[in-house]
Amino acid sequence: MELKGQAFPDGFLWGGAVAAHQLEGGFDQDGKGLSTADVMTIGANGISRKITDGIDPNEFYPNHNAIDFYHRYPEDIKLFAEMGFKAFRTSIAWTRIFPNGDEDEPNEAGLKFYDDMFDECLKYGIQPVITLSHFEMPYHLVKKYGGWRSRKVIDYFVKFATVVFKRYKNKVKYWMTFNEINNQTDYESSHALFTDSGIIPKPGENNEKLMYQAAHYELVASAKAVKIGHEINPDFQIGCMIAMTPIYPLTSKPKDVLFAQRAMQTRFWFADVHANGFYPKWLLNHFAEENFEMDITNNDLESLKEGRVDYIGFSYYMSFAVKDTGKLEYNESHDRVDNPYIKASEWGWQVDPVGLRYALNWFNDRYHLPLFIVENGLGAVDKITSDKKVHDDYRIEYMNNHISEMKKAVLEDGVDLIGYTPWGCIDLVAASTGQMSKRYGMIYVDEQDDGTGSLERYRKDSFYWFENVIKTNGSEIG
Repeated sequence: MELKGQAFPDGFLWGGAVAAHQLEGGFDQDGKGLSTADVMTIGANGISRKITDGIDPNEFYPNHNAIDFYHRYPEDIKLFAEMGFKAFRTSIAWTRIFPNGDEDEPNEAGLKFYDDMFDECLKYGIQPVITLSHFEMPYHLVKKYGGWRSRKVIDYFVKFATVVFKRYKNKVKYWMTFNEINNQTDYESSHALFTDSGIIPKPGENNEKLMYQAAHYELVASAKAVKIGHEINPDFQIGCMIAMTPIYPLTSKPKDVLFAQRAMQTRFWFADVHANGFYPKWLLNHFAEENFEMDITNNDLESLKEGRVDYIGFSYYMSFAVKDTGKLEYNESHDRVDNPYIKASEWGWQVDPVGLRYALNWFNDRYHLPLFIVENGLGAVDKITSDKKVHDDYRIEYMNNHISEMKKAVLEDGVDLIGYTPWGCIDLVAASTGQMSKRYGMIYVDEQDDGTGSLERYRKDSFYWFENVIKTNGSEIG
């Protein structure tokens, strides 16, 4: 099928994606409390961010000021409108609404900020696409309850969700509950457990069991929120958000194929529960084999059935590969291997545009739900010229190749895709390293890794390219 000249379906939501903690700044303004992101220091490529016990005055925390979207959002949203955005994906910082997470009443100043910001989006016809929990849970809930190791946090999350659903029921249609909930599959990484679930393992604790228990509480909280959201506004579309990294067998050796299948099951059972409302049998068998005494009640199982998601939101940056290890259980921290057919980015992320088409079809065949690509992009070191230009042809090539495969999935394969909001449409603090120099945006922000810079915004070449993609509804992509 010749795709060049054909457009995406009418109403396709082109836009961009960010997270509150990575661009807002104003970390202690207007009553906002400390979040988990606020206690993570600057890192670098290959150097992990430190998680400190509260704020250490001798450390630098890049999320505290970020790119000052908190004060500059009218300027930034105007730039998004100039690109032609139909949707803007961001998150509501939980600690702006409930600074500690367990208060009786919400913080009105925080609620008003999002009222004003959403109004600014709607003024330009840009639909807010909102994540409730994007790696920024209240740090107080970590200190007092141990994060999502505690069942009590379910109620605090549901209360937060209820407040914002009611407040913005006429301003926001598309919601997601937990960002990249399945990243904690890499449970041997303290950062994965902390960013996803606010958990700092104690000596002697079983990280795998901690992950499964925290994820269960999050899934129950998500399901309860979905049910309540639908009661508040039946027109709400409430999805999950999954980090999609297809896991290929390294060879056609049957044991490689079988191991890759289990790796996919291990990484994506979270989506199974979100979409199907029940646990896969293999995972229940695994709990029994490992003697994990899980706190899963009959009421929990009923909640999971009642709160199934309306769509699958997902990020896509890379694919993985595995080979047979002689065991069936997949360990994300140890079992990945390099794919010799794929090149990697500067940060070691394997760039695989065809994998996006594969991912779309995999989700489509498994869940039969609408899909929404809510993150995709290339982190790179951009150079700004003396006349304030950024010639990022590498980003244009990356996005063009991924949109091309996305187009094949929609027009040839029949995948029901809601929209495409590439990550970091404006430069922001990278979640993995805390760097500004790992840039994703189509808008350059004059800020360096040490926090210096004017914060002025400049359009990159990709800005104008994406503006044309949206204007032509993707018809010029082959």
